[in-house]
Amino acid sequence: MRIAVYCSAKDTIPEEYLRLGDELGKWIAQSGHTLVYGGATGGLMTRTSNAARQAGGEVTGVVPQRIISAGRLAQNCTTLHIVSSMAERKQTMREIADCFVCLPGSYGTLDEMYDVIASGTVGEHKKPIYILNYKGFYNGIRREAEDMRALRFLPQQEAYAPKYVNTLAELYEALTNDNN
Repeated sequence: MRIAVYCSAKDTIPEEYLRLGDELGKWIAQSGHTLVYGGATGGLMTRTSNAARQAGGEVTGVVPQRIISAGRLAQNCTTLHIVSSMAERKQTMREIADCFVCLPGSYGTLDEMYDVIASGTVGEHKKPIYILNYKGFYNGIRREAEDMRALRFLPQQEAYAPKYVNTLAELYEALTNDNN
């Protein structure tokens, strides 16, 4: 299975969050899956991809030319797709991946997460998306969705919706059970 991971590229985040990348990357490789990610250096992106490679896994990077020009191209990809823009990166990752995982992140992570949710909502794909709500990181987004549902901007039962998990163990179980 090709698992796209969206996450922070900031090195300044707390170590406990960076360790999530270590653990997830290792699990992806040891489980025989392929990591698909943004192909850049920094933060959770580096930690997840390095852990996958160190565990013998395949790592597919999808990186915009602008990231390469900025000197942030990761050197650990077994497959690399160079694209022209962030929009093309999102589209390519959606096409390549079998499912999506959102670790904690910032605007870029949220952009990628909402892009997958919106494209799934309109039927462009049926690939599952898992949001790791580690220590309640995404509680605000969950409340936002509840508010939209209460005001009927979202249906009570969405045909396509993210699956929230609170721990890596829950994530591994969901990835294993939902994608067999």
